[in-house]
Amino acid sequence: MNLDPEKCCDSGCTPCERDPIGSEPRDLCNYIGGEFVCHSNDEWMNVLEPARGLRFGRVPLSGQADVDSAVAAARSAQPAWGSLSHSDRADWLDKIADALEEKYEDIAALESRDTGKPISLARAVDAYRSVANFRFFAGLIRETHGGQRERFEMEDATNIVVPKPVGVGALITPWNLPLYLLSWKVAPAIGMGNTVVCKPSELTPMTADLLMETIHYVGLPAGVVNLVHGDGEGAGGPLTAHPDVDLVSFTGGTETGAKVAAAASPMFKKLSLELGGKNASIVFDDCDLEKTVGGVTRAAFLNQGQVCLCGSRILVQSGVYDEFLTAFVNSVEAMKIGDPSDESTQLGALISADHLAKVEGYVELAKEEGGKILTGGYPGLSKEFEHGNWLAPTVISGVSANARCATEEIFGPVVTIHRFDNEDEAIAIANNTRYGLAGSVWTSDLEKGRRVAENIDTGMVWVNTWLHRDLRVPFGGVKDSGVGREGGRWSLGFFSEPMNICLKHD
Repeated sequence: MNLDPEKCCDSGCTPCERDPIGSEPRDLCNYIGGEFVCHSNDEWMNVLEPARGLRFGRVPLSGQADVDSAVAAARSAQPAWGSLSHSDRADWLDKIADALEEKYEDIAALESRDTGKPISLARAVDAYRSVANFRFFAGLIRETHGGQRERFEMEDATNIVVPKPVGVGALITPWNLPLYLLSWKVAPAIGMGNTVVCKPSELTPMTADLLMETIHYVGLPAGVVNLVHGDGEGAGGPLTAHPDVDLVSFTGGTETGAKVAAAASPMFKKLSLELGGKNASIVFDDCDLEKTVGGVTRAAFLNQGQVCLCGSRILVQSGVYDEFLTAFVNSVEAMKIGDPSDESTQLGALISADHLAKVEGYVELAKEEGGKILTGGYPGLSKEFEHGNWLAPTVISGVSANARCATEEIFGPVVTIHRFDNEDEAIAIANNTRYGLAGSVWTSDLEKGRRVAENIDTGMVWVNTWLHRDLRVPFGGVKDSGVGREGGRWSLGFFSEPMNICLKHD
């Protein structure tokens, strides 16, 4: 791009005077065409610490002009980037992984503060996977596309399949696993030759900014990765509807996903939607009770229940119901909730005051639907956390499996528990929601576990474990939990277009 030296992009936006890292409150910038730039208006949104309710930054509320600039930068960079070999692009992914790994503790600390999750979780999950995603896709791309292209021989011809870039991708990520999910999309997208515009959640923008700093540091060609901050109306909507965007990868709520699909579908963009879940943990009476209680507790309340894969409906066979319920409530009440920066903390704060109000509303609804609160409420914390978004893990019994609180996604530290008598009843309850993302089955009979799993209408099921991830396998859901699959070769397939060339023999 031939740019005015006083400008950062062809739309005329000016370079951003970056606040020093560590300064507070810190104003963030967009990243467009290889430069940190100011957004095109004067609208901002405060970034608040979920644990304390304190402001520690501001995020730009970008608009159409910013989206146009970012898409133009991505479009300009795509031909040169797409012409590189798969091996060369994989090398870039490794460079990004190496640079991110040097910031491992910074990622964990920033993610913990930005989301309210415990530092131990941010370190073990968010920081670890953010680095691992780039390394994994670098290796997979070399393995899959680094040598001979896929060939199909006929008697009189040879067919060669050539994976080509799709073009410009819009990558939209949620607030619960900010850098984890952004890296999950960026790595395969650019690894397959696309250029991208990222739109992270406006609630948790800090590690997306850190990723842009890392990309800038390693010298990734300008325009390959761009970032526009903002909300759905100002930035997300214009990005998904932009005529020069060729694919959209979205992770977030089902209602927002429907809007994304409505904007993208008329232009026949490639579309991947990973949406909500209302997942069942099915406990049979032949399970290893001690391991099951620990596993189901983790599945219910990891990240305060703010993971789309969490098991928020716990189905327990009658023979072990009473024993399990007592042990489960004891396990939940033993969890330490409090300061996210404390290494021993197991549960932190919810993401926002609005989200806390929504979750509390479902607890009240459960009472109206006949539920009994077995444990929960507001945790007794020190005064410094009085303005945070806190709710103790809540277990509810006595509601119908058809109740709203048992079938609608709450996305918080609230679970309902239900009794069943046999396999068919468990499967019927598990399938009785509009969602179909994940689930778990707990039994000593692996054949029964496999049989039950295959009859659940969902994208993923774990047997005697939960969130035991192999990055090579498909990730995604059915029904209102999404469209398409990402992960492993499914990501490489989504972020590319297979072209067949038929060579007729003499």
